[in-house]
Amino acid sequence: MMRKVEKYRYDSVSDHLELLVKSYERLTGKILIEYDQLDTLPILFEKVDFALVSHGTEEDPVFNYGNRCALELFEMSFEELTNLPSRKSAELPNREERARLLAEVTAKGYIENYSGVRMSATGKRFRIEEATVWNLINAEGDCCGQAAVISKWVML
Repeated sequence: MMRKVEKYRYDSVSDHLELLVKSYERLTGKILIEYDQLDTLPILFEKVDFALVSHGTEEDPVFNYGNRCALELFEMSFEELTNLPSRKSAELPNREERARLLAEVTAKGYIENYSGVRMSATGKRFRIEEATVWNLINAEGDCCGQAAVISKWVML
């Protein structure tokens, strides 16, 4: 039985990204990027053509990571994003759908081909398409949060 860690402590952003990459590979059987601890941080932040976000396991989960593509999509700084409860990235009417999605991810480990409408900090709406959302599982088997890779979106 997987237990949920209420507040998981990362020693560094690199540790968090290692958890993202390894959890993705373990759950989906696919490779997000080739993992090399020295290169993962700049590659995932600067050089990929997809948005990558994650949040913790708090009662009201807060984003704890977003790469440059995600920051541009959501029109936020890293500091703004990492202080935002992740539910607030969805419009109020879409939050129930988002909650169902996250419950399904918790139960199954990951889902693919997720689509949903999100909103940037300036109110621009966009539809994410074909997103993969997965649990972040540490070496002890504890759930430390969830992450999403968004490689396709359409501005509305």
